[in-house]
Amino acid sequence: MKDRRAASAIRWPDIFYGWYIVAAIMVVMTVASGLGFYNLSVYLKAFVTHGGFPVSAASAATAFFFIASGVTGLGVGALIERYDVRWMITAGALICSVAMFGASHVHTLWQLYGFYIFFGVGYSCCALIPGTTLVARWFARRRSLALSIASTGLSLGGILLTPLSARLIERLGFAGAAPWLALIFMLGIVPIAWLAIRPSPLAYGHGPDGDPIARDERGQPLAADGVAFAQAIRSRFFIFMTLAFIFAMMAQVGSIAHQFSLVASRTASDDVAALAVAVMASASIVGRLAGGWALAHISSRGFVLALASLQGLTLVLYAYGEGAALLGVAALFGCTVGNLLMMQPLMLAEAFGLRAYGRIFSFNQLFLVAGVASGPYVMGLLYQYAGNYEAAYLTMAVASVVSIALMIAAGPVRAHIEGGHD
Repeated sequence: MKDRRAASAIRWPDIFYGWYIVAAIMVVMTVASGLGFYNLSVYLKAFVTHGGFPVSAASAATAFFFIASGVTGLGVGALIERYDVRWMITAGALICSVAMFGASHVHTLWQLYGFYIFFGVGYSCCALIPGTTLVARWFARRRSLALSIASTGLSLGGILLTPLSARLIERLGFAGAAPWLALIFMLGIVPIAWLAIRPSPLAYGHGPDGDPIARDERGQPLAADGVAFAQAIRSRFFIFMTLAFIFAMMAQVGSIAHQFSLVASRTASDDVAALAVAVMASASIVGRLAGGWALAHISSRGFVLALASLQGLTLVLYAYGEGAALLGVAALFGCTVGNLLMMQPLMLAEAFGLRAYGRIFSFNQLFLVAGVASGPYVMGLLYQYAGNYEAAYLTMAVASVVSIALMIAAGPVRAHIEGGHD
């Protein structure tokens, strides 16, 4: 009831309010990823340079960010099905801000690990899981386009806020920059969450995409359609597609983590390496928006298979590429980066509906931690063993091929559910 009064009190232009939700989620993801996921390498350097921690200890602690985020996601997915998602986003922003404010006071190893665990918990509460769940609630027919626009914030954060964070730490030191970063986290997320975000289109008297609300014979709104959590996670599609994305994300995140070093070593220029990273990030935005449009006309399964194939090809090109040609490879790789990340929530919503979407997606994300956290480490071991990046990138190309085989084994997106058996 409060949401309905709040909605009527704000006089927005005559446009489906779901697009304001998309814009708000894009801002939230920009802040969360720019000061969270993409900023992890900046924090690692700061803890080594300003905190005096060994590189090995700081690198190992970073893995706990992903572990904490994945485990916390299970609770986040369940809670946002029962309570207003804005409370979860607010709690996440507050936790991240407190963690960031205390980062400058980290002096021992247990405090270092505690920072990354606490920060990972907050990040899980305010980033992908609540953001993608909101977009899935507000859109059905145009879900792919809406999700592509909203998730653009993930790349924008790395482009806009991560360099800002690095400059603040460089100029003010970690102790001087931490309170400002904590303030940006709060002011960049909490006001947006309460001014613009609404938990459901029902608050505006219509259904997803602005369509009329589906009602039963008594005139009551129908419950969200979809598959029960227990049935979904036991399905062939969920199991094999989750395994596929573990390998795909291991290859992607590992390659991203080592891209700067690869290009710098092949071109003898940090400037060219930095440009390659910028090209990749820019291409990920363009590719994601193009992918969101294309998915309205092609099947999601065919599209994700094409993406995994292109990723495998670009990693082979990275293995043997030299000089300025690596900038072209970075552009191709960027087109896969944004789209592959977008395809996880999109295909899960398409396969299992909205009935238990938050819990299903969070359970999927828990397993993906294995790929995200292991990719950079495996790449580093291969580089150390071989003495060059050729073997490392070829191994990640093989991981992409494995992901393709698993995607094929998963079968059609909805056929196994609609058939009533698996």
